[in-house]
Amino acid sequence: MGILEKIKEIEDEMAKTQKNKATEYHLGQLKARLAKLRTELQAPSGKGEKGDGFEVQKYGDGRVALIGFPSVGKSSLLTLLTGTESEAAAYEFTTLTCIPGVIHYNESKIQLLDLPGIIEGASQGKGRGRQVIAVCKSADLLLMVLDAIKPWYHKEILTRELESVGIRLNRSPPNIYFKRRKTGGLSINSTVALTHLDDKMIARILQEYKIHNCELLFKEDSTVDDLIDVIEGNRRYIKCLYVYNKVDMCSLEEVDTIGHWPNSIPISCQLKLNLDGLLEKIWEMMALVRVYTKRVGDKPDFLSPVVLTQDRGGTTVEALCRQIHNSLVADFKYALVWGTSSKHYPQRCGLSHRLEDEDVVQIVKKKVKDNSEDLKTKLKNQPDRIADREKKAALKT
Repeated sequence: MGILEKIKEIEDEMAKTQKNKATEYHLGQLKARLAKLRTELQAPSGKGEKGDGFEVQKYGDGRVALIGFPSVGKSSLLTLLTGTESEAAAYEFTTLTCIPGVIHYNESKIQLLDLPGIIEGASQGKGRGRQVIAVCKSADLLLMVLDAIKPWYHKEILTRELESVGIRLNRSPPNIYFKRRKTGGLSINSTVALTHLDDKMIARILQEYKIHNCELLFKEDSTVDDLIDVIEGNRRYIKCLYVYNKVDMCSLEEVDTIGHWPNSIPISCQLKLNLDGLLEKIWEMMALVRVYTKRVGDKPDFLSPVVLTQDRGGTTVEALCRQIHNSLVADFKYALVWGTSSKHYPQRCGLSHRLEDEDVVQIVKKKVKDNSEDLKTKLKNQPDRIADREKKAALKT
Protein backbone atom coordinates (compact mmCIF):
# COMPACT_ATOMS: atom_id res chain seq x y z
CA MET A 1 0.00 0.00 0.00
CA GLY A 2 1.42 3.39 -1.04
CA ILE A 3 1.61 6.55 1.03
CA LEU A 4 -1.38 8.15 -0.69
CA GLU A 5 -3.53 5.09 0.03
CA LYS A 6 -2.46 5.12 3.70
CA ILE A 7 -3.31 8.83 3.97
CA LYS A 8 -6.73 8.24 2.40
CA GLU A 9 -7.40 5.33 4.77
CA ILE A 10 -6.53 7.39 7.87
CA GLU A 11 -8.62 10.36 6.67
CA ASP A 12 -11.60 8.06 6.13
CA GLU A 13 -11.18 6.56 9.60
CA MET A 14 -11.00 10.03 11.19
CA ALA A 15 -14.14 11.09 9.33
CA LYS A 16 -16.05 8.05 10.55
CA THR A 17 -14.90 8.31 14.18
CA GLN A 18 -17.16 10.27 16.50
CA LYS A 19 -15.51 12.99 18.56
CA ASN A 20 -16.00 12.45 22.29
CA LYS A 21 -14.03 11.77 25.46
CA ALA A 22 -13.65 8.08 24.67
CA THR A 23 -12.18 8.59 21.18
CA GLU A 24 -10.00 11.69 21.68
CA TYR A 25 -6.87 9.60 22.37
CA HIS A 26 -7.42 7.49 19.26
CA LEU A 27 -7.97 10.62 17.14
CA GLY A 28 -4.77 12.14 18.53
CA GLN A 29 -2.78 9.09 17.46
CA LEU A 30 -4.38 9.19 14.01
CA LYS A 31 -3.42 12.86 13.60
CA ALA A 32 0.20 12.07 14.51
CA ARG A 33 0.25 9.14 12.07
CA LEU A 34 -1.23 11.33 9.34
CA ALA A 35 1.37 14.06 9.92
CA LYS A 36 4.20 11.52 9.63
CA LEU A 37 2.85 10.19 6.32
CA ARG A 38 2.43 13.68 4.88
CA THR A 39 6.03 14.48 5.82
CA GLU A 40 7.18 11.32 4.06
CA LEU A 41 5.14 12.32 1.01
CA GLN A 42 6.92 15.68 0.76
CA ALA A 43 10.40 14.20 1.22
CA PRO A 44 12.39 13.76 -2.03
CA SER A 45 12.47 10.17 -3.23
CA GLY A 46 16.02 10.35 -4.65
CA LYS A 47 15.04 8.30 -7.69
CA GLY A 48 14.79 9.44 -11.28
CA GLU A 49 16.13 12.53 -13.00
CA LYS A 50 16.07 15.96 -11.44
CA GLY A 51 13.05 17.89 -12.72
CA ASP A 52 12.68 21.58 -13.48
CA GLY A 53 11.61 23.59 -10.45
CA PHE A 54 10.02 27.02 -10.12
CA GLU A 55 12.52 28.52 -7.68
CA VAL A 56 14.12 31.84 -8.63
CA GLN A 57 16.93 33.74 -6.93
CA LYS A 58 15.91 35.96 -4.02
CA TYR A 59 16.06 39.66 -4.77
CA GLY A 60 15.16 42.81 -2.91
CA ASP A 61 14.11 43.39 0.68
CA GLY A 62 11.22 40.87 0.79
CA ARG A 63 9.46 38.20 -1.23
CA VAL A 64 5.72 38.00 -1.93
CA ALA A 65 4.13 35.03 -3.75
CA LEU A 66 0.80 35.02 -5.61
CA ILE A 67 -1.16 31.81 -5.10
CA GLY A 68 -4.67 30.85 -6.14
CA PHE A 69 -6.83 28.86 -8.49
CA PRO A 70 -6.38 29.24 -12.28
CA SER A 71 -7.86 32.32 -14.00
CA VAL A 72 -8.38 34.50 -10.94
CA GLY A 73 -6.18 37.40 -12.15
CA LYS A 74 -2.70 36.64 -10.72
CA SER A 75 -0.85 37.50 -13.97
CA SER A 76 -2.83 40.70 -14.44
CA LEU A 77 -2.05 41.74 -10.86
CA LEU A 78 1.68 41.10 -11.40
CA THR A 79 1.65 43.26 -14.55
CA LEU A 80 -0.16 46.13 -12.81
CA LEU A 81 2.04 46.17 -9.69
CA THR A 82 5.48 45.55 -11.26
CA GLY A 83 5.19 46.34 -14.96
CA THR A 84 6.51 42.84 -15.80
CA GLU A 85 4.64 41.32 -18.72
CA SER A 86 2.99 38.04 -17.77
CA GLU A 87 0.76 36.29 -20.28
CA ALA A 88 -2.93 36.61 -19.42
CA ALA A 89 -5.75 34.94 -21.33
CA ALA A 90 -9.34 33.79 -20.91
CA TYR A 91 -8.38 30.13 -20.52
CA GLU A 92 -7.00 28.32 -17.47
CA PHE A 93 -3.33 27.47 -16.79
CA THR A 94 -1.98 30.34 -18.88
CA THR A 95 1.05 30.67 -16.57
CA LEU A 96 3.12 27.47 -16.56
CA THR A 97 6.22 28.60 -14.66
CA CYS A 98 7.30 31.12 -12.01
CA ILE A 99 7.48 34.71 -13.32
CA PRO A 100 9.25 37.23 -11.04
CA GLY A 101 8.71 40.99 -10.83
CA VAL A 102 9.81 43.82 -8.52
CA ILE A 103 7.55 46.28 -6.67
CA HIS A 104 9.22 49.65 -5.97
CA TYR A 105 7.40 51.08 -2.97
CA ASN A 106 8.53 53.38 -0.13
CA GLU A 107 12.19 53.33 -1.24
CA SER A 108 12.30 49.53 -1.01
CA LYS A 109 12.28 46.67 -3.49
CA ILE A 110 9.81 43.80 -2.96
CA GLN A 111 10.03 40.72 -5.16
CA LEU A 112 6.66 39.49 -6.45
CA LEU A 113 6.31 35.94 -7.84
CA ASP A 114 3.50 34.88 -10.16
CA LEU A 115 3.00 31.13 -9.67
CA PRO A 116 0.91 28.72 -11.77
CA GLY A 117 -2.61 28.08 -10.53
CA ILE A 118 -3.10 25.16 -8.17
CA ILE A 119 -6.06 22.82 -7.93
CA GLU A 120 -7.60 20.68 -5.22
CA GLY A 121 -5.17 17.85 -4.43
CA ALA A 122 -2.06 19.96 -5.13
CA SER A 123 -0.46 18.81 -1.88
CA GLN A 124 -0.44 15.27 -3.29
CA GLY A 125 1.28 16.37 -6.51
CA LYS A 126 -1.67 17.14 -8.80
CA GLY A 127 -0.99 19.84 -11.39
CA ARG A 128 2.65 20.30 -10.28
CA GLY A 129 1.27 21.49 -6.97
CA ARG A 130 4.30 20.40 -4.95
CA GLN A 131 6.67 22.68 -6.90
CA VAL A 132 4.31 25.62 -6.49
CA ILE A 133 3.89 25.06 -2.75
CA ALA A 134 7.68 24.65 -2.32
CA VAL A 135 8.19 28.19 -3.64
CA CYS A 136 5.49 29.44 -1.24
CA LYS A 137 7.56 28.21 1.70
CA SER A 138 10.36 30.63 0.77
CA ALA A 139 8.06 33.68 0.68
CA ASP A 140 7.75 36.31 3.42
CA LEU A 141 4.10 37.01 2.54
CA LEU A 142 1.45 35.13 0.56
CA LEU A 143 -1.17 36.88 -1.53
CA MET A 144 -4.02 34.41 -1.92
CA VAL A 145 -5.87 35.73 -4.98
CA LEU A 146 -9.54 34.71 -4.98
CA ASP A 147 -12.38 35.31 -7.42
CA ALA A 148 -15.03 37.42 -5.69
CA ILE A 149 -17.83 35.93 -7.81
CA LYS A 150 -16.83 32.31 -7.15
CA PRO A 151 -17.97 30.29 -4.09
CA TRP A 152 -16.54 31.37 -0.74
CA TYR A 153 -15.26 27.86 0.12
CA HIS A 154 -12.37 28.24 -2.39
CA LYS A 155 -10.49 29.97 0.41
CA GLU A 156 -10.92 26.93 2.69
CA ILE A 157 -9.77 24.56 -0.06
CA LEU A 158 -6.52 26.49 -0.62
CA THR A 159 -5.92 26.85 3.11
CA ARG A 160 -6.39 23.11 3.59
CA GLU A 161 -3.91 22.33 0.79
CA LEU A 162 -1.29 24.59 2.35
CA GLU A 163 -1.93 23.25 5.86
CA SER A 164 -1.39 19.67 4.68
CA VAL A 165 2.18 20.46 3.55
CA GLY A 166 3.17 22.26 6.75
CA ILE A 167 2.37 25.92 5.92
CA ARG A 168 0.50 27.72 8.70
CA LEU A 169 -1.23 30.94 7.66
CA ASN A 170 -1.45 33.99 9.94
CA ARG A 171 -0.39 32.01 13.00
CA SER A 172 2.58 32.24 15.34
CA PRO A 173 4.65 29.20 16.35
CA PRO A 174 3.34 27.40 19.46
CA ASN A 175 5.09 28.41 22.66
CA ILE A 176 6.28 24.91 23.55
CA TYR A 177 9.81 23.95 24.60
CA PHE A 178 10.77 20.51 23.24
CA LYS A 179 14.14 18.77 23.53
CA ARG A 180 15.06 15.14 22.85
CA ARG A 181 17.26 13.35 25.36
CA LYS A 182 19.16 10.07 25.36
CA THR A 183 18.03 9.00 28.83
CA GLY A 184 15.79 10.16 31.65
CA GLY A 185 12.35 9.26 30.36
CA LEU A 186 9.58 11.78 29.70
CA SER A 187 9.56 15.11 31.55
CA ILE A 188 6.25 16.94 30.94
CA ASN A 189 5.55 20.30 32.61
CA SER A 190 3.35 23.31 31.92
CA THR A 191 3.13 26.87 33.20
CA VAL A 192 -0.61 27.14 32.39
CA ALA A 193 -3.58 24.80 32.72
CA LEU A 194 -3.94 22.53 29.66
CA THR A 195 -7.55 22.09 28.56
CA HIS A 196 -6.93 20.18 25.30
CA LEU A 197 -4.13 17.84 26.40
CA ASP A 198 -3.29 15.57 29.31
CA ASP A 199 -0.32 13.33 30.13
CA LYS A 200 -1.92 10.26 28.57
CA MET A 201 -2.57 12.04 25.27
CA ILE A 202 0.96 13.50 25.17
CA ALA A 203 2.52 10.09 25.92
CA ARG A 204 0.54 8.42 23.12
CA ILE A 205 1.59 11.02 20.56
CA LEU A 206 5.24 10.72 21.61
CA GLN A 207 4.94 6.94 21.42
CA GLU A 208 3.70 7.27 17.83
CA TYR A 209 6.96 9.09 17.00
CA LYS A 210 8.98 6.53 19.02
CA ILE A 211 10.16 9.20 21.46
CA HIS A 212 10.72 7.76 24.92
CA ASN A 213 13.15 10.34 26.39
CA CYS A 214 12.44 14.04 26.04
CA GLU A 215 11.69 17.26 27.89
CA LEU A 216 8.43 19.14 27.23
CA LEU A 217 7.37 22.50 28.67
CA PHE A 218 4.03 24.02 27.66
CA LYS A 219 3.94 27.81 28.03
CA GLU A 220 0.42 28.20 26.59
CA ASP A 221 -2.80 26.21 26.33
CA SER A 222 -1.85 24.10 23.29
CA THR A 223 -3.75 21.59 21.19
CA VAL A 224 -2.82 18.22 19.70
CA ASP A 225 -1.98 19.88 16.37
CA ASP A 226 0.39 22.34 18.10
CA LEU A 227 2.27 19.49 19.78
CA ILE A 228 2.57 17.57 16.49
CA ASP A 229 3.89 20.70 14.73
CA VAL A 230 6.58 21.15 17.37
CA ILE A 231 7.66 17.49 17.16
CA GLU A 232 7.78 17.57 13.36
CA GLY A 233 9.85 20.76 13.42
CA ASN A 234 9.38 21.53 9.70
CA ARG A 235 6.41 23.87 9.83
CA ARG A 236 6.52 27.28 8.14
CA TYR A 237 4.51 30.16 9.62
CA ILE A 238 3.71 32.75 6.94
CA LYS A 239 1.50 35.82 6.87
CA CYS A 240 -1.27 35.67 4.25
CA LEU A 241 -3.37 38.44 2.68
CA TYR A 242 -6.61 37.38 0.97
CA VAL A 243 -7.06 39.43 -2.21
CA TYR A 244 -10.55 39.29 -3.73
CA ASN A 245 -10.36 40.22 -7.42
CA LYS A 246 -13.20 41.10 -9.84
CA VAL A 247 -15.22 43.04 -7.26
CA ASP A 248 -16.51 45.23 -10.10
CA MET A 249 -18.97 42.39 -10.77
CA CYS A 250 -20.25 42.35 -7.16
CA SER A 251 -22.77 44.53 -5.36
CA LEU A 252 -21.71 47.25 -2.92
CA GLU A 253 -22.99 45.17 0.03
CA GLU A 254 -20.74 42.24 -0.95
CA VAL A 255 -17.71 44.52 -1.39
CA ASP A 256 -18.37 46.06 2.04
CA THR A 257 -18.62 42.59 3.58
CA ILE A 258 -15.29 41.52 2.03
CA GLY A 259 -13.61 44.71 3.27
CA HIS A 260 -14.58 43.93 6.90
CA TRP A 261 -13.12 40.40 6.89
CA PRO A 262 -9.74 40.06 8.66
CA ASN A 263 -6.65 40.11 6.41
CA SER A 264 -8.83 40.63 3.32
CA ILE A 265 -8.95 43.37 0.69
CA PRO A 266 -11.20 43.81 -2.40
CA ILE A 267 -9.63 44.93 -5.72
CA SER A 268 -10.36 44.96 -9.43
CA CYS A 269 -7.54 44.45 -11.95
CA GLN A 270 -9.88 45.23 -14.84
CA LEU A 271 -10.79 48.73 -13.56
CA LYS A 272 -7.58 49.19 -11.48
CA LEU A 273 -9.54 49.68 -8.26
CA ASN A 274 -7.92 49.80 -4.79
CA LEU A 275 -4.39 48.90 -6.00
CA ASP A 276 -2.88 51.63 -3.80
CA GLY A 277 -4.72 50.17 -0.81
CA LEU A 278 -3.30 46.75 -1.68
CA LEU A 279 0.28 48.12 -1.67
CA GLU A 280 -0.33 49.78 1.71
CA LYS A 281 -1.67 46.52 3.12
CA ILE A 282 1.35 44.58 1.78
CA TRP A 283 3.70 47.11 3.39
CA GLU A 284 1.81 46.92 6.69
CA MET A 285 1.83 43.12 6.86
CA MET A 286 5.48 42.73 5.86
CA ALA A 287 6.47 45.26 8.59
CA LEU A 288 9.58 46.45 6.75
CA VAL A 289 11.79 48.90 8.68
CA ARG A 290 13.74 51.54 6.75
CA VAL A 291 16.90 52.77 8.51
CA TYR A 292 18.89 55.76 7.21
CA THR A 293 22.61 55.78 7.94
CA LYS A 294 24.62 58.88 8.86
CA ARG A 295 28.34 59.54 8.74
CA VAL A 296 30.05 61.66 11.42
CA GLY A 297 29.68 65.32 10.50
CA ASP A 298 27.50 64.63 7.43
CA LYS A 299 23.78 64.70 6.76
CA PRO A 300 21.80 61.41 6.75
CA ASP A 301 21.54 59.50 3.48
CA PHE A 302 17.79 59.58 2.78
CA LEU A 303 18.13 58.18 -0.77
CA SER A 304 19.25 54.60 -0.08
CA PRO A 305 17.97 53.22 3.26
CA VAL A 306 18.91 49.88 4.78
CA VAL A 307 15.70 47.81 4.95
CA LEU A 308 15.32 45.40 7.88
CA THR A 309 12.58 42.91 8.67
CA GLN A 310 11.82 40.62 11.58
CA ASP A 311 11.86 37.50 9.37
CA ARG A 312 15.31 38.27 7.94
CA GLY A 313 17.66 38.77 10.86
CA GLY A 314 15.57 41.11 13.02
CA THR A 315 15.32 44.88 13.40
CA THR A 316 18.04 45.51 15.99
CA VAL A 317 21.20 47.60 15.65
CA GLU A 318 23.17 44.34 15.43
CA ALA A 319 21.11 43.27 12.39
CA LEU A 320 21.84 46.65 10.80
CA CYS A 321 25.59 46.20 11.37
CA ARG A 322 25.56 42.69 9.90
CA GLN A 323 23.68 43.88 6.83
CA ILE A 324 26.26 46.61 6.22
CA HIS A 325 29.30 44.37 6.91
CA ASN A 326 29.94 41.33 9.10
CA SER A 327 33.12 42.82 10.65
CA LEU A 328 31.22 45.88 11.88
CA VAL A 329 29.83 44.01 14.91
CA ALA A 330 33.33 43.25 16.22
CA ASP A 331 34.43 46.88 15.83
CA PHE A 332 31.16 48.32 17.20
CA LYS A 333 31.43 50.75 20.13
CA TYR A 334 27.99 52.42 20.26
CA ALA A 335 25.31 53.89 18.01
CA LEU A 336 23.53 57.24 18.00
CA VAL A 337 19.85 56.92 17.07
CA TRP A 338 17.37 59.60 15.99
CA GLY A 339 13.74 58.61 15.47
CA THR A 340 10.65 57.13 17.11
CA SER A 341 12.59 54.31 18.79
CA SER A 342 14.77 56.71 20.80
CA LYS A 343 13.75 58.48 24.02
CA HIS A 344 15.76 61.61 23.20
CA TYR A 345 17.74 62.93 20.23
CA PRO A 346 20.24 61.42 19.83
CA GLN A 347 20.13 58.37 22.08
CA ARG A 348 23.27 56.34 22.65
CA CYS A 349 22.36 52.67 22.11
CA GLY A 350 23.91 49.23 22.04
CA LEU A 351 23.56 46.27 19.70
CA SER A 352 20.29 45.05 21.24
CA HIS A 353 18.34 48.29 20.62
CA ARG A 354 15.27 47.71 18.40
CA LEU A 355 14.91 50.15 15.52
CA GLU A 356 11.68 51.47 14.03
CA ASP A 357 10.73 52.69 10.57
CA GLU A 358 12.62 55.78 9.29
CA ASP A 359 15.14 55.89 12.14
CA VAL A 360 18.51 57.59 11.55
CA VAL A 361 21.55 55.72 12.90
CA GLN A 362 25.17 56.78 13.24
CA ILE A 363 27.53 53.91 14.14
CA VAL A 364 30.70 54.70 16.08
CA LYS A 365 33.56 52.18 15.83
CA LYS A 366 36.31 51.41 18.32
CA LYS A 367 39.52 53.33 17.85
CA VAL A 368 42.39 51.26 16.52
CA LYS A 369 45.80 51.86 18.18
CA ASP A 370 48.09 53.75 15.83
CA ASN A 371 51.42 51.92 15.52
CA SER A 372 52.81 54.23 12.83
CA GLU A 373 55.14 56.12 15.30
CA ASP A 374 56.75 52.87 16.50
CA LEU A 375 57.30 51.81 12.89
CA LYS A 376 58.97 55.14 12.01
CA THR A 377 61.33 54.88 15.02
CA LYS A 378 62.27 51.31 14.09
CA LEU A 379 63.04 52.27 10.49
CA LYS A 380 65.04 55.34 11.61
CA ASN A 381 67.43 53.28 13.72
CA GLN A 382 68.26 50.93 10.86
CA PRO A 383 71.37 51.78 8.77
CA ASP A 384 70.86 53.16 5.27
CA ARG A 385 73.31 50.78 3.57
CA ILE A 386 73.44 47.01 3.75
CA ALA A 387 77.24 47.13 4.18
CA ASP A 388 76.88 49.18 7.42
CA ARG A 389 74.64 46.64 9.09
CA GLU A 390 76.06 44.61 11.97
CA LYS A 391 77.04 41.15 10.84
CA LYS A 392 76.10 38.18 12.96
CA ALA A 393 78.76 35.79 14.20
CA ALA A 394 79.18 32.57 12.30
CA LEU A 395 77.58 29.49 13.74
CA LYS A 396 79.87 27.15 15.68
CA THR A 397 80.26 23.75 14.06
